[in-house]
Amino acid sequence: MAANLLLYNNVTFITVGANKALYIYKKQYMHTIQLTTEDFKAQVFDYMNAKEWAYKGTKPAIIDFYADWCGPCKMVAPVLEELAQEYANDIVIYKVDTEVEQELAAVFGIQSIPTFLFIPMEGKPMLQGGAFPKHIFKQVIAQKLLPTTPAAE
Repeated sequence: MAANLLLYNNVTFITVGANKALYIYKKQYMHTIQLTTEDFKAQVFDYMNAKEWAYKGTKPAIIDFYADWCGPCKMVAPVLEELAQEYANDIVIYKVDTEVEQELAAVFGIQSIPTFLFIPMEGKPMLQGGAFPKHIFKQVIAQKLLPTTPAAE
């Protein structure tokens, strides 16, 4: 019995046998997560009711402040999607559209995009502007978000 496979938009279509029955298997990938101001207050930090930084998340995070019209933002977007898949069990990558979520962008003083907020589990977050290549993101993830503790001697 012959089978044909076709992968389209992360969905595998399989046709089998003479009647060409169609089976669908959707692959599960971790993607970046769009974040609204209200989501930010609920999942990351409620800046309206807290005076000092207290991260609410269960994994370190990267927040990408971007706009749809921004060329460098568009160049970084696929890198962030790749990182979201590679580090799916270890970090969360959020995206904040600065054109829509102007209050949130103002809270962090976002004046140029893309700007990234790197949030470790402990300590204060780090804000950095600019479009980075993948290896720089990986370096920041390794050193600041997922640092390994040296073994006790």
